[in-house]
Amino acid sequence: MKIIISNSSKEPIYEQISSQIKAMILKGELEEGELLPSIRGLARDLQISVITTKRAYDELEKEGFLETVQGKGSYVAQQNKELMREKKLKIIEEKLFEVVEESKLLGLNYEEIEEMLRILYREV
Repeated sequence: MKIIISNSSKEPIYEQISSQIKAMILKGELEEGELLPSIRGLARDLQISVITTKRAYDELEKEGFLETVQGKGSYVAQQNKELMREKKLKIIEEKLFEVVEESKLLGLNYEEIEEMLRILYREV
């Protein structure tokens, strides 16, 4: 599992960790039931505090992405398929919002954005 910590980011380190793990789960890179690195192991690999790693795991557990079994570790939680779809749709909406904002700054109209999307959709 590859997590990158940015010292220049305004986002707290625990949020950087939790958002990257969440993204891996949503993309299917981490599957249901998969064992995550131990809190100590991840802290050592990232050269950060165990407290910071624990906070990231706690946040993920609160949001339903992880399940922790005492003495065995933290696992990717079984995901409700409809809830997963909603979370993915929310991510797409956020990215599209950014595209619309940038497009308006450049003076692009709806038809130009639609044409770009149509071309990109066919290519993928």
